[in-house]
Amino acid sequence: MIKKFQAATENEAMLQVKEEMGSDAVIMNIKKTRHRGIMSLFKPTVVEVTAALEEPATGTVEQSTESVRTGTLNLVADEPVSIHAAEIKPKYNPNIILDEPKETWKQEKSQEDTNAIEEKLNNLQSMLEKQIKKEREDSESDGNEEEENETVQFLQLIYNTLIDNEVDEKYANQIVDEMSGAKKTNMSVDALMGNVYQKMILKFGEVAPVKEAKNGGKIIFFIGPTGVGKTTTVAKIASKLKLEEKKKVVLLTTDTYRIAATEQLRTYAEILDVPFQVIYSGEELLEAQETYKEYDFILVDTAGHSPTNGEQHADLKHFVNSVNEKMTRELYLVMSATTKYKDLLRIVDSYEDMKGFRLIFTKLDETSECGNILNIRMYTKAKLSYVTYGQNVPEDIQVFDAQATVKKLLGGN
Repeated sequence: MIKKFQAATENEAMLQVKEEMGSDAVIMNIKKTRHRGIMSLFKPTVVEVTAALEEPATGTVEQSTESVRTGTLNLVADEPVSIHAAEIKPKYNPNIILDEPKETWKQEKSQEDTNAIEEKLNNLQSMLEKQIKKEREDSESDGNEEEENETVQFLQLIYNTLIDNEVDEKYANQIVDEMSGAKKTNMSVDALMGNVYQKMILKFGEVAPVKEAKNGGKIIFFIGPTGVGKTTTVAKIASKLKLEEKKKVVLLTTDTYRIAATEQLRTYAEILDVPFQVIYSGEELLEAQETYKEYDFILVDTAGHSPTNGEQHADLKHFVNSVNEKMTRELYLVMSATTKYKDLLRIVDSYEDMKGFRLIFTKLDETSECGNILNIRMYTKAKLSYVTYGQNVPEDIQVFDAQATVKKLLGGN
């Protein structure tokens, strides 16, 4: 279910969301708008919050064409509908299913407005309808007298599109299986499209960018393998915190293996006019926390290492555990979107003993598929924070955008 709430301020609108939909509601969009009519010229703007609440997986769904075209994606209860997973051919395997994540989150503000959502959803709908028509014509030309159910065709196409975008088979099966209650021959493609779109957005959960601590300062460790762009990512985030949010920032590095990385971060610190220090031990890290206790953020660039290098991993863990109790600690696991899925699994498994890390994916400009972002999100249940797509500091970074990613996964541009 998706619903819009309007109030004079964002806080008032959020209270309405919480009262009516509860704490599990996901924030889809926040924007300022005006009342309709000529008298609106004399009235102040209001804040409009669009919130979603995921329907039970076993429930019934239907959606009008108008709801999708207006970008609201409202789902309403209707007659029970179902589809046998065995009818999905040839790739769909209903036996490969994972449990639905137990928690849902509030979505961060969307970076795309309703008009953009409307346009891209309509493009996806048109593409799917053309593909279904083509497959039906091909089937008839081969002498196949049985007309395949359009819903089954749609789900097969969704499955194939996800696989083409390198979504792991078990997660693609899970997404399609959740739509198995949609076997209804007269159910429109746009209704199915809206339902898939909403469910996939909810799977990405709450976005978790860097935020100021409620009390005291915050120390943030950037961890991950070598060559994924950790140092540049640290510089991008430091730039935004210092230049855009006017926060007091310190840059530290524990990477004493690569002189080039240390000098690179030192150069960024000089450009930003922020303190910089190389840390060689846990004791030095504790001293630095005391020295910079009045600062908002201490960003720590760490040495990358292979998942099989136990000694370097132990050194990293020692640094991560050397945090003053007065400081709030966060970990961001930085990985490249170009890395193979099996290697990504080895990487995240190697950091399993460092609970609570968040995810940053780099080098999105070097790959045309983004299925691994969904794969790792569902595998780890870790919150996504940022994606990067180039070397420019600080421009080539943004908070993860679930809507844009889902559209790409479903075949959009």
